Amino acid sequence: MSGPASLQSVTGTAWVFGDDINTDVMAPGLYFKSPLAELAQHCLEAVDPGFAPNVQAGDVVVAGDNFGIGSAREQAAMAFQHLGVGAILARSFGRIFYRNALNFGIPTLAFPQAGEIRAGDELCVDPAAGRIDNVSAGRTYEVSGLPPHLLRIVSAGGLMPYLKQRLAGEAGQ
Repeated sequence: MSGPASLQSVTGTAWVFGDDINTDVMAPGLYFKSPLAELAQHCLEAVDPGFAPNVQAGDVVVAGDNFGIGSAREQAAMAFQHLGVGAILARSFGRIFYRNALNFGIPTLAFPQAGEIRAGDELCVDPAAGRIDNVSAGRTYEVSGLPPHLLRIVSAGGLMPYLKQRLAGEAGQ
């Protein structure tokens, strides 16, 4: 099983959003019956129509307060996972979205200085250490890293892969 030390830092371009971004714009209900690939292509289109078509694997979503408030839609986290988002940083999160993102293997950190990041900045995020380097601005930030039990889930690729690894390990004993 992967341990916390196996979770690598994530480096990517910052996509910056404001406050109160809700799960309804992350996973629009109109596309719930569509395949995940189609749903993901509409992630955040009401806020930034260029996000889903242009986000690259490893890119970092940065937001203000209450990122992921609203409906308890796990599809919101699934859309980010499908798009390859490497990490999500926000001043604060909707509680259920925060846990859903971790359960789908996305490092998610509270980042009080989110307002200092500009769209397009190159960020390097170390979720274990809680270190965020803004390579573009030459700034380093220290926040609370993910605790070991959550790092194990994220390192495994999410809660379900983690549980499968755990069960396989127990069966082999």
